[in-house]
Amino acid sequence: MSKPNVRTIFALVAVGLLALAAVTAGVVAYAVSKAPKHYPELTVFANGESVVVEPYGYCELSNGECVNDESTYYIPATSGKPVQVSLPTSVAEAPWIVVTVYERPNGEQIERIVSFIDYPSKTHFLSLDTQPEPELRLAGFEVRLPIVYTDPATGQEMYDVHGLWRVGTPQP
Repeated sequence: MSKPNVRTIFALVAVGLLALAAVTAGVVAYAVSKAPKHYPELTVFANGESVVVEPYGYCELSNGECVNDESTYYIPATSGKPVQVSLPTSVAEAPWIVVTVYERPNGEQIERIVSFIDYPSKTHFLSLDTQPEPELRLAGFEVRLPIVYTDPATGQEMYDVHGLWRVGTPQP
Protein backbone atom coordinates (compact mmCIF):
# COMPACT_ATOMS: atom_id res chain seq x y z
CA MET A 1 0.00 0.00 0.00
CA SER A 2 1.37 3.39 -0.96
CA LYS A 3 1.52 6.46 1.24
CA PRO A 4 -1.00 9.21 0.41
CA ASN A 5 0.64 12.10 -1.36
CA VAL A 6 0.40 15.75 -0.32
CA ARG A 7 -2.48 16.47 -2.72
CA THR A 8 -4.59 13.68 -1.26
CA ILE A 9 -3.94 14.87 2.30
CA PHE A 10 -4.74 18.47 1.31
CA ALA A 11 -7.99 17.36 -0.40
CA LEU A 12 -9.07 15.33 2.64
CA VAL A 13 -8.37 18.25 5.00
CA ALA A 14 -10.29 20.63 2.69
CA VAL A 15 -13.29 18.27 2.55
CA GLY A 16 -13.21 17.92 6.34
CA LEU A 17 -13.11 21.69 6.83
CA LEU A 18 -15.98 22.18 4.37
CA ALA A 19 -18.04 19.56 6.18
CA LEU A 20 -17.31 21.23 9.52
CA ALA A 21 -18.30 24.64 8.10
CA ALA A 22 -21.55 23.21 6.70
CA VAL A 23 -22.46 21.57 10.02
CA THR A 24 -21.65 24.79 11.92
CA ALA A 25 -23.78 26.86 9.51
CA GLY A 26 -26.65 24.41 9.92
CA VAL A 27 -26.47 24.52 13.72
CA VAL A 28 -26.35 28.33 13.73
CA ALA A 29 -29.29 28.59 11.28
CA TYR A 30 -31.34 26.19 13.42
CA ALA A 31 -30.54 28.09 16.62
CA VAL A 32 -31.44 31.44 15.03
CA SER A 33 -34.72 30.05 13.69
CA LYS A 34 -35.68 28.79 17.17
CA ALA A 35 -34.60 31.94 19.02
CA PRO A 36 -37.45 33.98 20.49
CA LYS A 37 -38.41 37.13 18.58
CA HIS A 38 -36.98 40.30 20.04
CA TYR A 39 -39.11 43.37 19.52
CA PRO A 40 -37.93 46.96 20.14
CA GLU A 41 -37.87 48.06 23.78
CA LEU A 42 -37.91 51.54 25.27
CA THR A 43 -36.06 52.51 28.42
CA VAL A 44 -37.80 55.03 30.67
CA PHE A 45 -36.05 56.98 33.44
CA ALA A 46 -37.63 58.88 36.35
CA ASN A 47 -36.62 59.64 39.93
CA GLY A 48 -33.32 57.79 39.58
CA GLU A 49 -35.08 54.61 38.48
CA SER A 50 -35.38 53.00 35.08
CA VAL A 51 -37.69 50.47 33.50
CA VAL A 52 -37.36 48.56 30.24
CA VAL A 53 -40.65 48.72 28.37
CA GLU A 54 -41.61 45.96 25.97
CA PRO A 55 -44.27 46.64 23.35
CA TYR A 56 -47.93 46.65 24.37
CA GLY A 57 -48.45 45.58 20.77
CA TYR A 58 -46.13 45.37 17.79
CA CYS A 59 -46.42 44.17 14.19
CA GLU A 60 -43.51 43.59 11.82
CA LEU A 61 -44.26 45.48 8.63
CA SER A 62 -42.15 43.11 6.54
CA ASN A 63 -44.13 39.96 7.32
CA GLY A 64 -47.20 41.00 9.32
CA GLU A 65 -46.10 38.98 12.37
CA CYS A 66 -47.55 40.56 15.51
CA VAL A 67 -47.18 40.31 19.27
CA ASN A 68 -49.85 41.63 21.63
CA ASP A 69 -48.49 41.57 25.15
CA GLU A 70 -50.90 44.29 26.31
CA SER A 71 -48.75 45.14 29.33
CA THR A 72 -48.62 48.62 30.78
CA TYR A 73 -45.36 49.41 32.56
CA TYR A 74 -45.16 51.77 35.53
CA ILE A 75 -42.49 54.10 36.82
CA PRO A 76 -43.10 56.62 39.62
CA ALA A 77 -42.72 60.22 38.45
CA THR A 78 -42.45 63.30 40.63
CA SER A 79 -44.30 66.37 39.37
CA GLY A 80 -41.86 68.98 38.15
CA LYS A 81 -39.12 66.45 37.33
CA PRO A 82 -38.99 65.14 33.76
CA VAL A 83 -39.53 61.59 32.61
CA GLN A 84 -36.89 60.62 30.08
CA VAL A 85 -37.47 58.09 27.33
CA SER A 86 -34.74 56.33 25.37
CA LEU A 87 -35.87 55.17 21.93
CA PRO A 88 -34.14 52.27 20.18
CA THR A 89 -32.82 52.98 16.68
CA SER A 90 -35.69 51.16 14.97
CA VAL A 91 -38.17 53.52 16.67
CA ALA A 92 -36.04 56.68 16.51
CA GLU A 93 -35.62 56.31 12.75
CA ALA A 94 -39.34 55.73 12.13
CA PRO A 95 -42.20 58.21 12.25
CA TRP A 96 -43.37 58.14 15.89
CA ILE A 97 -45.76 60.02 18.13
CA VAL A 98 -46.01 60.27 21.90
CA VAL A 99 -49.43 60.74 23.43
CA THR A 100 -49.07 62.14 26.93
CA VAL A 101 -52.02 61.95 29.32
CA TYR A 102 -52.18 64.64 31.99
CA GLU A 103 -54.62 64.67 34.87
CA ARG A 104 -56.15 67.54 36.82
CA PRO A 105 -56.86 67.19 40.57
CA ASN A 106 -60.57 66.62 39.74
CA GLY A 107 -59.66 63.58 37.58
CA GLU A 108 -60.18 65.27 34.21
CA GLN A 109 -57.68 63.93 31.68
CA ILE A 110 -56.05 65.94 28.92
CA GLU A 111 -54.04 64.43 26.05
CA ARG A 112 -51.15 66.17 24.38
CA ILE A 113 -49.22 64.88 21.39
CA VAL A 114 -45.60 65.33 20.37
CA SER A 115 -44.00 63.62 17.41
CA PHE A 116 -40.78 63.07 15.51
CA ILE A 117 -41.57 66.33 13.68
CA ASP A 118 -41.05 68.28 16.93
CA TYR A 119 -37.51 66.91 17.40
CA PRO A 120 -34.28 66.77 15.39
CA SER A 121 -34.03 63.86 12.94
CA LYS A 122 -33.44 60.42 14.48
CA THR A 123 -33.77 61.65 18.07
CA HIS A 124 -33.08 58.81 20.53
CA PHE A 125 -33.93 60.62 23.79
CA LEU A 126 -37.11 62.42 24.80
CA SER A 127 -37.81 64.42 27.92
CA LEU A 128 -41.46 64.59 28.95
CA ASP A 129 -42.70 67.35 31.23
CA THR A 130 -44.48 65.93 34.27
CA GLN A 131 -46.17 69.22 35.19
CA PRO A 132 -46.57 71.56 32.20
CA GLU A 133 -49.10 73.64 34.16
CA PRO A 134 -49.61 73.96 37.92
CA GLU A 135 -52.84 71.90 37.87
CA LEU A 136 -51.65 69.18 35.47
CA ARG A 137 -49.74 66.02 36.39
CA LEU A 138 -48.42 63.42 33.97
CA ALA A 139 -50.53 60.26 34.43
CA GLY A 140 -48.91 58.28 31.65
CA PHE A 141 -47.94 58.16 28.01
CA GLU A 142 -47.85 56.00 24.93
CA VAL A 143 -45.21 55.86 22.23
CA ARG A 144 -46.82 54.91 18.94
CA LEU A 145 -45.53 53.95 15.50
CA PRO A 146 -48.25 55.00 13.09
CA ILE A 147 -48.82 53.63 9.63
CA VAL A 148 -51.00 55.04 6.87
CA TYR A 149 -52.49 52.60 4.40
CA THR A 150 -55.18 52.50 1.76
CA ASP A 151 -58.24 50.41 2.51
CA PRO A 152 -58.62 48.17 -0.55
CA ALA A 153 -62.41 48.01 -0.14
CA THR A 154 -63.04 51.76 0.04
CA GLY A 155 -59.88 53.30 -1.39
CA GLN A 156 -59.70 55.59 1.66
CA GLU A 157 -56.47 56.31 3.47
CA MET A 158 -56.56 54.86 6.96
CA TYR A 159 -54.37 55.34 10.03
CA ASP A 160 -53.34 52.54 12.34
CA VAL A 161 -50.57 51.79 14.83
CA HIS A 162 -48.08 48.98 14.24
CA GLY A 163 -46.07 49.60 17.42
CA LEU A 164 -47.27 50.73 20.84
CA TRP A 165 -45.55 51.06 24.22
CA ARG A 166 -47.63 52.12 27.26
CA VAL A 167 -46.26 53.63 30.50
CA GLY A 168 -48.11 54.78 33.59
CA THR A 169 -46.47 57.37 35.83
CA PRO A 170 -48.01 57.25 39.33
CA GLN A 171 -46.84 59.65 42.04
CA PRO A 172 -43.99 58.15 44.09
